[in-house]
Parts: sequence; structure tokens; C-alpha cells
Amino acid sequence: MKNYFKLGTLLLAISLYSCGGGDSAPAEETTLVNPNAPGNEIVKDDATEEDTGELKPSERVDMSTKGVGPITSVTLADEIDTEMAAKGQEIYETYCTACHRVDKTHIGPPQKGVLERRTPEWVMNMIINPERMVQEDPLAKELLIEFNGSPMTNQGITEEQARALLEYFRTL
Repeated sequence: MKNYFKLGTLLLAISLYSCGGGDSAPAEETTLVNPNAPGNEIVKDDATEEDTGELKPSERVDMSTKGVGPITSVTLADEIDTEMAAKGQEIYETYCTACHRVDKTHIGPPQKGVLERRTPEWVMNMIINPERMVQEDPLAKELLIEFNGSPMTNQGITEEQARALLEYFRTL
């Protein structure tokens, strides 16, 4: 119980600090919370992309998984539904811009090109239920680590709103 309290306090502190809005450059050596480590130990992440030759999880293409959640199939029309995309843009500007920017990394990853890296189902499941995705989806776990243990906040987005966001992402 004591460890859960410490972990919760640490995650709260990281979340509050990361929402500060500063644009300072990150240090070369970062301390991350690894949710997969026994006892949720703090581990050093000394490896850089140049050292390992691997792409960051946010840049890696994974079109093989639909994620974990209620969305199992999404059919996208060839043409973008501009009315739905406009609703999606409104939702994005209301709920998402505290942590996301369209074309650059902020607290979370950028959305531009996300549908070239992830399936529509994965994106919608991440929007609808980020807690479950971080607990059960390997890629979501890696993204949590990449973004310094700062979890995506559940905004209570409905399936219909998530679909509108998806349509907006298609326009980016």
C-alpha cells in the first residue's frame, strides 16, 4: 500500500510538472518510471535513438494491432466527411490541446500522420480508454515510458466523439 502511495505521488508530481508548459530542452539522461519493472522501480534510460538504431515508439509504424477496448472495426470512406472532421476539430481543441500539438511533440505525441502509424481502431481505443490501453497494450506501455510516465488523461470521450476526432486526424 505504501508503494502505491509513493508511485501515485510520483506520477502526480510528474503530471503536474509536465503540464507546466515550459519549452526547455530535455536533459540527455532521463529518469523514467517503467510500469513493467518489478515493483515499478525507477530506471535510467541512457540509450538514445542513435545508440540503438531503433525508432521511438511514437515514430514506429504498427498497423498490426487494434489495441484493447470496444472498437474492433472501423470503416473509413475514401472521402473525408468534412462535417464530422469539423466536429472532431472542435473536440480536439476543447479536450486535447492541453497535452497535444498537431504537428509537434508536446506532453504527448503529435497527431499529424498518426493514421499512417496506427490503425483507426487503435487510435479510437486509446482516446476512449487510455487507462486500459496503458495497462494491457504493449505499444501504449512503450509510449507511456517515452513520454516520461505522463499518462493520457481519460476525457470521457464517447465513441461518436472519438470517431469525429479520427476523421479530423485524417485531414492533418
